[in-house]
Amino acid sequence: MLIRVGFSADPDDAFMFWGLASGTVDARGYEFEPVIDDIQSLNELALEGRLEVTAMSAATYPLVQDRYLLLPHGASLGSGYGPIVVARELLSLDELRATEIVIPGKLTTAFLVLKMALGADVAHRVLPFDEIQPEVAAGRAKAGLLIHEGQLTYRDEGLEKCLDLGEWWLLETGLPLPLGVNTVRRDLGEQALRDVSAILRESIDAALEHREEALEYALGFGRGMDAERGDQFIDMYVNEHTRDYGDEGREAIHELLSRSFDDVRLEWVE
Repeated sequence: MLIRVGFSADPDDAFMFWGLASGTVDARGYEFEPVIDDIQSLNELALEGRLEVTAMSAATYPLVQDRYLLLPHGASLGSGYGPIVVARELLSLDELRATEIVIPGKLTTAFLVLKMALGADVAHRVLPFDEIQPEVAAGRAKAGLLIHEGQLTYRDEGLEKCLDLGEWWLLETGLPLPLGVNTVRRDLGEQALRDVSAILRESIDAALEHREEALEYALGFGRGMDAERGDQFIDMYVNEHTRDYGDEGREAIHELLSRSFDDVRLEWVE
């Protein structure tokens, strides 16, 4: 059976796939084919149900919950850190509310939480995530919402961090911020759902057990990120919640989505 696995073009997702990419993990007769794209594009593919397994923004899951189940592993949660709003000069929250902010997509969790922090009517403009930092640095945008490695590299271009959404969420709720989730299409059948979940969990475990080799593979998705920052980024988003949400992780995603959606049914492959 062909299992297309969508993951975002950033080091932590690639790190988790290393076990399969390297052949370290037994695929048990399944053919796993990576589909690598930016998270907004993966969200759009999820709306169409195109991929058997896919990473997506937590904010997108309620829109596809009839078609996909949550995998109990592979999620990206930040405890006290997350997407950041940057500008060339430090801006207050009131100033940000009066500023157009360039965002990486309307379906992203980052944008959902930005609206919680600043108000639902926050002015925004969409750009691919890797174009936002240069847009702000060049003065074509006054402020930008950074995800992925931009959370570590913004100072390289002399930018200021005005708002950390993970920090804001922790102060608001006392919980980590669920950003990305891994999901599997319900129509694969009960046996395949269990098999695929187990194999992908083994891929995460293999990467953690062979960290240097997995990091080398993951850095190929870091857009010039050096090994030190790549390792730091993976530490941020491949953590205890990645192996399993646990009670805190499940509470966090329920809290996040119940604040914005009326009908949220969080169902995991068990």
